[in-house]
Amino acid sequence: MPTACVFSKARTDMTFAVTPQSLNFDQPLQLKGGGVLSAYQLHYETYGRLNAKRDNAVLICHALNASHHVAGYHEGQPKSTGWWDNMVGPGKPVDTDRFFVIGVNNPGSCFGSTGPMHTNPQTQQVYGADFPVVTVEDWVTAQARLLDALGIEQLAAVMGGSLGGMQALSWSLQYPERIRHAVVIASAPNLNAENIAFNEVARRAITTDPDFHGGDFYAHGVVPKRGLRIARMLGHITYLSDDVMNTKFGRALQHGDAFKYSTQDIEFQIESYLRYQGDKFSEYFDANTYLLITRALDYFDPASAHQGNLTAALAAATAKFLLVSFTTDWRFAPSRSREMVQALVANQRDVSYAEIDAPHGHDAFLLDDPRYLKVVKSYFDGIQTSAAEAA
Repeated sequence: MPTACVFSKARTDMTFAVTPQSLNFDQPLQLKGGGVLSAYQLHYETYGRLNAKRDNAVLICHALNASHHVAGYHEGQPKSTGWWDNMVGPGKPVDTDRFFVIGVNNPGSCFGSTGPMHTNPQTQQVYGADFPVVTVEDWVTAQARLLDALGIEQLAAVMGGSLGGMQALSWSLQYPERIRHAVVIASAPNLNAENIAFNEVARRAITTDPDFHGGDFYAHGVVPKRGLRIARMLGHITYLSDDVMNTKFGRALQHGDAFKYSTQDIEFQIESYLRYQGDKFSEYFDANTYLLITRALDYFDPASAHQGNLTAALAAATAKFLLVSFTTDWRFAPSRSREMVQALVANQRDVSYAEIDAPHGHDAFLLDDPRYLKVVKSYFDGIQTSAAEAA
C-alpha cells in the first residue's frame, strides 16, 4: 500500500514533510536503444492519499535537472523544498487534499534511482560511461512498472514541464488506456535543430574536460566540474528571456562603476550570476547523467515513426489534454505547443490550451505567475475522481 506523506502543522506556508521511498526491480528493463537494465532501483515520493477506487493518482514527470522531490520538504531539512512546491500541495493547483501525487526519479539520473554512479550488477563495477542510453519512452515504461507495484491501474493525470511534458505526451501514446488526462507544459513534440545544437555544445564542454576521462572519472577520484559549469551556464541562458536578463542585470557592473579592462576577471553582474549557477550545478549534478538526459531530449520524436506526421502519431492518444506555453519561452516556443494542439484537434481529441504572456522565458513553468497557476488549478478542479476516502 502506498505510504501517504504526513502534513506538518508546525509550518504555516502550506507545505509539508515527506519521506523519500524506493523500490527495487529485478525484471530486466529492455531499452529502446538496445541496452538493458538487468536490475534497477527507482526513488519516488508521494503526496496526499490514494482513494478507495484508486482513481485520483497524478504522476509528475521531472525535467532535466530535477528529481522525485516535487513538493514539501524533508524532515530536518527545512530548506529542502521540492522543485514544484508552488504547484503541488494542499490547496494548491494540484491539490493533495484531492489527489494522490507521485514524483519519480528516472533511471540514469543522479538523485537516487539507478544511474551511472551506481554499480552494474552484471560486472560489480560502477557503470560510468557504460550506463546504457535511455529514452523518454524507457522512462515511461519504468514509471508504469512503478505504478504496477503501487497497485495503480489508471492515472487521473500525468503532468510535466519541458522534458517532463514530453514524458506526459509519451504516456498518452504508450499507455493510452492508463491515463485520463495529460498536462503538457512548456514542451514540444521534438527538439528543433537549435535545441539539439545547444545540447551538443553543452555535452562537448563536459566530454572535453580533462577530468572527464571518457566518462569514467569516478575511478580517478575527480569530477569534470569545468565542463559541468560551462554546460550549466549555457543552459541557464536558454532558460531565461532577454527581458528578464535585461531587467535583472542589464549592463550593471560587478565592481564599482568602471571597467577593469581585463579579459579574465568578472566585469558584469550577469557574468557573476552565470558563474555562480555553474559552480552550484557542478557540485551536485553528475556529468554522465547530463549526457544521458540531453540525449533523451534529442531522441524524442513520436512523429518519426509516422514519416514526420504528428497528427498520425497522436492518433493513438485518447486522454484529454491541457497544454500551456509562455510567450517569451524561445527554447520551447508557443508555436511548438500549437503544433501539438493542432494535431490533437485534427484527431478530434479534447484539448485545452493556454498561452501565457509572461516575461520569464522557459523558466516560467516553475514560477508563480497567477494566471498560469489559475489555469492549472481550474483544469485539475474539473478532473473527476471518486470520493476522497483513503484506501
